[in-house]
Amino acid sequence: MRAEPANLLLKQPHRQLTLTLAAHSQYSAGMTDKLTVALAQIAPVWLDRDRTIDKVIEWATRAAEAGADLVAFGEALVPGYPWWIEHTDGARFDDQRQKELFAHYADQSCEPEKHFRELAELARENNMAIVLGCMERTLDRGGHSLYCSMVKITQDGVIQPTHRKLVPTHEERLVWAPGDGHGLQVHSVPPFHMGALNCWENWMPLPRAALHAQGEDLHIATWPGNKHNTEEITRFIAREGRSYVLSVASLMRREDIPDSIPRADELRAALPEMSGNGGSCIAAPDATWVIEPVIDREELLVAELDAAFVRRERHNFDISGHYARPEILHLELDSARHRGLWKK
Repeated sequence: MRAEPANLLLKQPHRQLTLTLAAHSQYSAGMTDKLTVALAQIAPVWLDRDRTIDKVIEWATRAAEAGADLVAFGEALVPGYPWWIEHTDGARFDDQRQKELFAHYADQSCEPEKHFRELAELARENNMAIVLGCMERTLDRGGHSLYCSMVKITQDGVIQPTHRKLVPTHEERLVWAPGDGHGLQVHSVPPFHMGALNCWENWMPLPRAALHAQGEDLHIATWPGNKHNTEEITRFIAREGRSYVLSVASLMRREDIPDSIPRADELRAALPEMSGNGGSCIAAPDATWVIEPVIDREELLVAELDAAFVRRERHNFDISGHYARPEILHLELDSARHRGLWKK
């Protein structure tokens, strides 16, 4: 198979890159090179979807008031990461406790078009893009398996197709289903081209390559929490892509377990005082810190990014440009949304 000019081959029937090389014409006269970004490092109201969404709206509003053009939240934030699995014998088969916790988790998971309308309106009113991790229950797959999904809302309030995590990591596989390539898309957040991956997907070379080939120069890496996940890979990805990298993580403290969830007292006894300590940070295209990892507290981290920095660093290394050899190495991306039933 011969490579196409963009160095990325899309399998039919869904040939729908949202960003093409033509999008690079956005560097037009009068357009600023600057973008103000915010990372909202917060804890969920754990396993309570509606109250967590209220908290997300509150912090997104704070980001808008701080002048942010983009605000990002952590992985699986709504309604929260399944921290109980590793502390409550989560692999025990047909266990009543595990089934009860999963049933509650599924009930509190999200249908993005239904549950994030108010957030989308907030994005539109403030001309602010939003990236948010959630647990997605999908009617196109029956509605009971859960996907670790990333919701991307454009600056004009459009909820984009979710990116469903390709491979749940280790114990996550006990409650999350594997996703597909439909959401591996780069979106325009002028003056940048933004791509995003969930947690350990960021260690996978080919998903990163798929985003590079679409012109990514601003990368969002979402995490459930903990500095040990973010402090090394954030700078590595920035150096590899000569891009800005925003790692955004959540907190999870024992005090974040509400009384309203099943077995609340049992979970407080099982989980450590701090399951997730944050670690949100921003690295520049030369791998220096814009904001070093922040831990142990909720905080809105705000920074101004300069697209000219990307162009300077790509003078000597442009990973999908002059340093690519698409006639030798290329990548095929199946961007279909896979379903169990296709209606003709």
